[in-house]
Amino acid sequence: MLTFIAQNKLAEHWPLKQDALLISMQQECYPDVLQRDFMALFCGDAPKVTPYRSDWLDADESEIREFLLARGMPCGEKPTDHFGALLLAGSWLEDQAQQDETEAQRELFDRFLLTWGEQFLSKVEAHADTGFYRALAILCREALPELRDELGADVQHQG
Repeated sequence: MLTFIAQNKLAEHWPLKQDALLISMQQECYPDVLQRDFMALFCGDAPKVTPYRSDWLDADESEIREFLLARGMPCGEKPTDHFGALLLAGSWLEDQAQQDETEAQRELFDRFLLTWGEQFLSKVEAHADTGFYRALAILCREALPELRDELGADVQHQG
């Protein structure tokens, strides 16, 4: 994926007009530097930003696991409330779900992503050492509500 970004090929496939952020990511795409920033941001005993929903909200990871398993998604052993895992779950729901695919996607956004995503991404932006991760945080923060809006009618679920 980094090669795709470095070669500016993501822009031709990205559904939103966020060209300046995509260019910023392309210009800052140095794998060794990004690896160090990633590790400092999200890994170890004292990450700068925890990527787990259960650390942001008074919420249990099993709630997401049950939601995904009920829709047929294989979850494995890793926590399902990791921000990246939730983004992948959204993609999986879009690709795999049946008639209620938009309902499941709306519920994923409303209950499990939008309830804490903006705070998480703002903290990533504030604590990232690289322009790449700052731009990625802004890109995601802007994209999530737009992607949710594309799914249609509001369904209010609070988790």
